[in-house]
Amino acid sequence: MLKAIILAAGKGTRMKSDKPKVVHEVLGKPMVYYSIEAAKNAGCEKVCVIVGYKAEEVEHSIHTTYESLGLADEMKNRVSYALQKEQLGTGHAVKCASDFIGNDGDVVVLCGDTPLVTADTLESAIRRHKTDGNGVTVISAILDDPFGYGRIIRDDKGLDRIVEQKDATEEEQAVCEVNSGMYIFQCDALLSALSQVKNDNAQGEYYLPDTIGIIKAMGLPVDAVPMDDADQIRGVNTLEQLVEAEEIMKNR
Repeated sequence: MLKAIILAAGKGTRMKSDKPKVVHEVLGKPMVYYSIEAAKNAGCEKVCVIVGYKAEEVEHSIHTTYESLGLADEMKNRVSYALQKEQLGTGHAVKCASDFIGNDGDVVVLCGDTPLVTADTLESAIRRHKTDGNGVTVISAILDDPFGYGRIIRDDKGLDRIVEQKDATEEEQAVCEVNSGMYIFQCDALLSALSQVKNDNAQGEYYLPDTIGIIKAMGLPVDAVPMDDADQIRGVNTLEQLVEAEEIMKNR
């Protein structure tokens, strides 16, 4: 079975709003709706949304959106929720959905604040993941200005690791291939790796990208697949970026 986890627990302080970040609307629908739809249309049978800040408001926003489309009953069977009480990093967030992940099949991990990713992009990465038998496949992008993003560090065999901006050396910061924050994992490999992730980094958080080195050490292939359209990794962290995302969506 193919499943999806959508990270939607953050407050989004840079939005300068009391509303949870992922319920801010793009073309009349909450941002997180687009991530759910991309996962669903890429073949994910079940979706688990990780909620935290104002969790009930996020759940209500998703429900009312699907209710307005006449799809409330269908989505009740497809979408579930897991609570991240404290925001201790992306690795911790995914671990909150351990029961949902289980040991069978693959799971796609998306962000609730990247509404521009398409099902086509996800389908392409999922095909590559399955064909190559990867333990984890990272969806990456090439950016002219990679500042702020985790860097994809490759060796002669392919993907070596991902280094966050705050932890990157000067040489690593010069790399233009970046982590989109979207992944496909073998479920059993992900659960095993999450139990080994530590928080000894600049932020004191449990980083999901740290699972890559752990999965690689298990002897499973790991890879990063660049997407064709870098706009799709645009995260919405400010009201200005929300306007930009809406313009791109309109132009589609």
